[in-house]
Amino acid sequence: QVTLVEYGGRLVQAGGSLTLSCAASGGTFSYWTMGWFRQPPGKEREFLSVIKWNSGSAYYADSVKGRFTISRDNAKNTMYLQMNSLKPEDTAVYYCAARNGDGTFFLSPAEYNYWGQGTWVTVSS
Repeated sequence: QVTLVEYGGRLVQAGGSLTLSCAASGGTFSYWTMGWFRQPPGKEREFLSVIKWNSGSAYYADSVKGRFTISRDNAKNTMYLQMNSLKPEDTAVYYCAARNGDGTFFLSPAEYNYWGQGTWVTVSS
């Protein structure tokens, strides 16, 4: 059973930086796709970024392009989201997700089979 656990969420001031981690276990992740999503209070879950595990190819939502960077460490089975220039509107629960297959960039939450429990990021103004 694949398990994902997010780490790193906390309170940060606007303009600051934060790195989230997502530790994956219970499988071998070759040809898998992993992504980051977030859900602000009272809003729907939204796509942030996705990475193909083998190639490291990545894709970003326009709202975070240039501020957030996704990466992965194959040896540690861990994915990261480096977030810079944080804004109060970045406040949300951040989730990592995973699915088998890397033929395309999967952008919808419905396309993912496995989810972490989420970690809160609060950006104060």
